Order: sequence, then structure tokens, then C-alpha cells
Amino acid sequence: MSGATLISHGCRLNIAESEKIAAMLAAEDELIVVNSCAVTAEAVKTARQAIRRAKRERPEARVVVTGCAAEIEPEMFRGMPEVSAVVSNLSKLDTVSYFRHPREGGGPPGPTRRTGTGNAEPASRWTPAFAGVTGGGEPPSFAGPTGSGEKTVGDEPPAAAASAGATHARTFLPVQNGCDHRCTFCIIPFGRGPSRSLPAGGVIDEIQAALDAGTKEVVLTGVDLTAYGADLPGQPSLGHLVERILRLVPDLPRLRLSSLDPCEVDDRLLGLIAHEPRVMPHVHLSLQAGDDMILKRMKRRHNRAQAVELVARLKALRPEIAIGADLIAGFPTEDEAMFANTLALIGDCAIAFAHIFPYSPRAGTPAARMPQLSREIVKGRAARLRDKAARAKAAWLEEQIGTVTEVLVELDGVGGHAANFARVSLIPSPLVGEGQGEGVAKAASMAGFANLDALTRVPSPQPLSHKGRGAIRPNSILPVRITGVEGDTLVGTPA
Repeated sequence: MSGATLISHGCRLNIAESEKIAAMLAAEDELIVVNSCAVTAEAVKTARQAIRRAKRERPEARVVVTGCAAEIEPEMFRGMPEVSAVVSNLSKLDTVSYFRHPREGGGPPGPTRRTGTGNAEPASRWTPAFAGVTGGGEPPSFAGPTGSGEKTVGDEPPAAAASAGATHARTFLPVQNGCDHRCTFCIIPFGRGPSRSLPAGGVIDEIQAALDAGTKEVVLTGVDLTAYGADLPGQPSLGHLVERILRLVPDLPRLRLSSLDPCEVDDRLLGLIAHEPRVMPHVHLSLQAGDDMILKRMKRRHNRAQAVELVARLKALRPEIAIGADLIAGFPTEDEAMFANTLALIGDCAIAFAHIFPYSPRAGTPAARMPQLSREIVKGRAARLRDKAARAKAAWLEEQIGTVTEVLVELDGVGGHAANFARVSLIPSPLVGEGQGEGVAKAASMAGFANLDALTRVPSPQPLSHKGRGAIRPNSILPVRITGVEGDTLVGTPA
């Protein structure tokens, strides 16, 4: 074994935190940490299944649960016989927390925090995640979602960046955490607390450390990333932060942004996405729906026309940009015409990377009290959205054939991500001394493709090599000519 086993669900922020947890628990071989997600009821179910599976496969190991699902429903997880401890989001980056809390929820007395269910729980330690950057000390209390003045989850700043290259070539850097908005379907603010931002100086230090460790791409993450800076002196925006990163870390090759709220993409940020080559040509938008009435009932802050206009502006300024989006199927009160507007949004916004969520009522949210659709309708509409999204992505992938793109090679050395976020499998160039057809066939075989026509992936232990350049090195940026598509993955050879 090589330290604690991390099972991470949900957002990129969880990924970043999981890598940090894995690094700090590197000596704990008999520990399994489930970093849970609560975005849907299905996500909570998945966490419970993962816990049972992990304990079944390794009965001798301790299972500790953290993350948003554990934050919102701690007693449910404490009641699972497989669980040794539940650690709050507040304490998930405190090593001691993984050994201090018994399963029944004991621990030293202290101030309380509020969960989304309204239950008060002890919070034994209040440690800023960026000691020395935030100034340390005990964060001030705030009036949480319950209206109390007690300390609640969310008093800590965002987590520090995961160690560069921990499990993949990119480094996920949380620069923002929590959310001040209350979309009617969303439980996450109760698990993550109010919005707070890492000051730019801390962000620069983290990126420089990741760069020094060998990373080639940094992904800025947050629960509500475009809310960055509203809580800081002078209220710098996300655009200001990106400008500062590009100016002060000139050797960073690639900067990527995670999910953006379309209503908060201002001209400064849009200009950087459109014109700065080191900002990757890929945005993921938190759209959720394509019907104005449903957006209003969701308490979203944009309408359909604004979303379509934003994408049109981005495409006009940077035609190669790829668009991703979150969409919810079967929101309460959604009729067939409203759903049709969301279905059409996939084409109207040229969405290549769609994340489809069947609506799931979360107790305590306003949407859970609205008239609900049957589960059959919700699942059916989600399936229709996924089908259209898959066809749109397939068409977009076909458009990439013949282009040359820079690919960040992943740690497995056999694939990576293009600048536009497409996954790319690498076939070496024809080998030196071989005819074109024979050389391509041998190169494809070395890359693990059993059938050059079908491009069927099989495992291969051999390193990738290409004409005159030696092995394709993991964690390198390589120009790649796209030659085909395999499923939802592009296939290419070094250019």
C-alpha cells in the first residue's frame, strides 16, 4: 500500500481536496477516505454504496467519510456500521480529525456549526487552510443559513492546492469556496458555507509551487468561481486574478477555468478567455436550463438569451473555443414546451461537453416543495438530453479531425487533454525505416490499438515512441495531429 485510499465524488474542488488529503495521510495504509458529494440524492446514494463496497473489499481498513454529503447528513453516515468516523468539510484538511472522531460522533466539546438539516454539531477546531497567507488565527463567526450567529461551516478559506502531479498531469487549485446564492434546487451552500476567496498572493504562491513541482496546467476551481474576490479588500474580480496570474507567473503554459456562472462573466474575463493564448479555449457554464420560466423558478440570475449571447460572443472572438454546460432535466413544474427549450439549448449554445442531471429533490430546498414531476418523466427527459448531447459531442469530435492541437500528456503516457479539453489517445508517428502503412500499423500496435481501423483500445505496457523524438513523455505538452475518433475520445499522432 502507499498511504490512505481516497474515493472522491463530485466536483473539481473535491478532487483538489482529495489530493491534499491523500498527501497528508500518506503514511496511513489502513485508512479509506470517502470524499462525498451531495449535489443530488443519487450522489448521496453513490457515496453509501462506495462505503459499503470499500469496507467489503478491505474489512480491516478504517473508513472515514467527509465532503458535502457527510456535512449535510452526518448522522446518517455515522449510523452506517462500516463507517469509523465522519469528518466535517471544516476539518477535512486537519490530519488529526481523521483519528479524533469516533463513529458515534463524540469528541471534545467546543463551538457548534449548523448543517443544512438545521442540526447543531460540535466543531472542535477552526484552522485556516492557508496559514500564513490568510493571517492565521480564528476566523470570525457569521450568521449562517439558519440565521444564527454561531460558527458554521464556511468559516475556513479555500483549501490549498493539491500537490502537482499527484494523480494526473493537471493541478486543481481551489481559489474560492462556498456560495452566497440560493438557487432553489441546490443544497451545496449548506455544505460549503458562504463565499470566500483566497487572496491573489496566496494563489500566485500556490501556482508557482505547482510550476516548480513540474505541473504544466493549473485549473482554477471553486464552488462559485466567478464570485471570486467579492469578500476581499477592493473586491477584485476573477478577471483581475487571471490577469495577475498571467503577469506574475509568465512560465505557466496553461491556465484553465472551471465552471463559470454566465451572469458573472464580465468584459475583462471574457476578453482574457477570448484573446489570451495561455487561457485554454474551453469554458464550462452553469446554465442549468434553457427556459426562462424554469430559470426564474430555479432563482438563476441569467435568462436564455443572455446565455446564447455569451456563447455567440465567445465563438465570434475565439472560434475554436469548446463549450461545456450543466443542465437539469425534469425540474418541478417543467412542461414539455419548457423542456424543449432546454433541449434546444444544446444546439443553440454549441454545447460539446454536457453534464446532465436528472432533477433530484433535496430536503430543505425550496424546489423540493414545488409540484414534482414523476420519476419516469424526469428520467426520460434526462435520457433525451443525454442522447442529444452525445450526438452533439460526436459531431464536434468529427470536426476536430485534421486539426493540430497541443495535448498535455497524462501520467499514463498514452493520452491527454487538448487545449479545448477533448480527451486524446496518442498513436506514435510511423516508425523510422518502415513503409507508411506498415509503420503506422506497428505504431498503433505499440500504442495499444489492436485494430487500426476500429481503433479498439487494449492495454499495452510498451512506451509510446515516434519518429526521431524518442518516447512520448508523460506531463509534456505535445503538438498532435488529430486523425480519428474512438468513442468519445479523439485519436492523434505527434505532429
